[in-house]
Amino acid sequence: MAAVLTGGLIYRQLLNSGKYAERERIQSLRRVVAPGPRGNIYDREGRVLVGNRPRFSVTLDLAELRAELSAELRIITRNYAALPAEDRLNYDQRLRLARVSVAQRYLDQVNLILKRDEKVRSASLNNHFNHSLLLPYVLLDELAPEEYARLIERLPVNSPLQVYTSSTRHYPHGSLAAHALGYIGVNTNPEVEDFPGDDLRQFKMKGAFGRDGLELVFDDLLQGEAGGAIYLVDPAGYKVPGAEGTVDKRMPVQGRNITTSIDLDLQLATEAAMKDGEGRDRIGAAVALDIRTGEVLTLVSKPDYDPLLRVPNLEPEADVAKSGVWLNRVTQGQYPPGSTFKIITALAALRAGAIEAATTKFTCPGFYRVGNRNFPCHNRNGHGERDVRGALRDSCNVFFYKYGVEIGPNLISAEARRFGFNHPTGIELPHEFLNPRVADPDWRKANWQRFRLADGIWRDGDTANIAIGQGDTLITPLQAACMVASFARGETETKPTIIHDPKRPVQRTTSIGLPPSDYNAVLEGMEQCYLIGSGRLSKVEGLRGAAKTGTAQLGRKEMAWVVAFAPVDNPRIAVVVVLEGEEDANFGGGSNAGPVVAAILRAWKEKQDRSAGQPVNLSMR
Repeated sequence: MAAVLTGGLIYRQLLNSGKYAERERIQSLRRVVAPGPRGNIYDREGRVLVGNRPRFSVTLDLAELRAELSAELRIITRNYAALPAEDRLNYDQRLRLARVSVAQRYLDQVNLILKRDEKVRSASLNNHFNHSLLLPYVLLDELAPEEYARLIERLPVNSPLQVYTSSTRHYPHGSLAAHALGYIGVNTNPEVEDFPGDDLRQFKMKGAFGRDGLELVFDDLLQGEAGGAIYLVDPAGYKVPGAEGTVDKRMPVQGRNITTSIDLDLQLATEAAMKDGEGRDRIGAAVALDIRTGEVLTLVSKPDYDPLLRVPNLEPEADVAKSGVWLNRVTQGQYPPGSTFKIITALAALRAGAIEAATTKFTCPGFYRVGNRNFPCHNRNGHGERDVRGALRDSCNVFFYKYGVEIGPNLISAEARRFGFNHPTGIELPHEFLNPRVADPDWRKANWQRFRLADGIWRDGDTANIAIGQGDTLITPLQAACMVASFARGETETKPTIIHDPKRPVQRTTSIGLPPSDYNAVLEGMEQCYLIGSGRLSKVEGLRGAAKTGTAQLGRKEMAWVVAFAPVDNPRIAVVVVLEGEEDANFGGGSNAGPVVAAILRAWKEKQDRSAGQPVNLSMR
């Protein structure tokens, strides 16, 4: 207590008393700033997704080396004095040599214990003496726990050598959810608030700040509160030894924690499903939402990166720029929706009265004539007669060409806007694609030159294209997930969030506004698609679901889509998967994205069964 009172008295004298001139005060005091540890990021069940781990280092307290440095400098000066003038070292050179020599002696003690052969880096050591004298100098960093234990046991207690424990960011699951969680950068200028001495010479320990993902968006919350200390120093700049050398001190405080809506079990299952048979990442995106609340249950974008090293997880020969490894394809990927958009076209045609759910049928001969051009169905032999249910089940292009052209582009685009395809979702993640594109005559007229289209004239062929999700409409996988979640609730809007709130109410937005017979016709078509149609590879035994597949062309690549939700009678989870095929390769939605959707739904069902105490059907794995 006496030491603390003495330090406080000295501090008040130095800062407030007339006994010290301002110049003397500044020369006699130094301020050290230490950042607080960042808060943790948890999954919805309280499991750590991002945290902090201890980082073990061997440090040297330079203030305790003054006597040794002086003695070593005298020896070096004496030895070089006998040399010819041209071979002698000047004072600065001798001082640097003395510093390295003394530091190396201590490092050799560590080398002996750890059986290493490390060398002191002269430039680093001298830079530390010149600019960071009050901070411990790190001789060895990132020690293994067993090395730390050995040094604790064998190093002398009263030694300038110290085993130092700091905190470093830890991603226990590696690259899992990297695009959602983000990564950090080094903060070389942490600030301590409401702490005196900001006009003093300062020494700042390195901290961290969020660079992407949740680490960036919630940086103000995760960021710890920096601590500070003010020390008395002697004329050489060394800290005055003992308790009286510490004038004022405040300990750092850890930042606040964040609980995400991510389900770690579901995330792990999705990550595994997004690999091919040889363990390589499939390029694309997968996302699942809680239909009731809009909470994100899983979010995967591939390829991804190691958030600790910020190193792409790619084959060595892969082109990082071309692969878009830093792109969060869930929120930033811009894809034509393909035949998943037929849900929108069906709703628009039912709303317009062009399709009667109970009676309207149309025969598909394998193509549909628009102007002087035949627009093909993917079944070149034709599907035969189909109502809206069968057209959705079999993804019949001709049916949607017919009724899309009949109702016109403005009603189709109005339906797309009704489900939010014309604006970002507003999720709490950075860099979301802000300009999703719903194509219609007004859009083409305003943008044809910007996008180098042939002209600004809209034709019936353009309507046929957008009716099946081709053409110039572009959306993100997250927008598609919001659409299918909204449809499952019988509404038109879902506000996604990646933050978990156990008290979050069920979302209630604008009703879809269709008679039950019309809504059920689309629902039944999607359920048939899931059971026996193009989406049957998404099916999970014992889980009543609904799905729609799609294959979209983008340049020379095909995109495989599946949107799905389950259970039909109590909608809980909406899933969207988009995979990017190789150039010039056939890449169907149901056959490629379907099994990924099935894996996600199966993992979700098994978890629901476990929580309900039901046996898990292991044969479906």
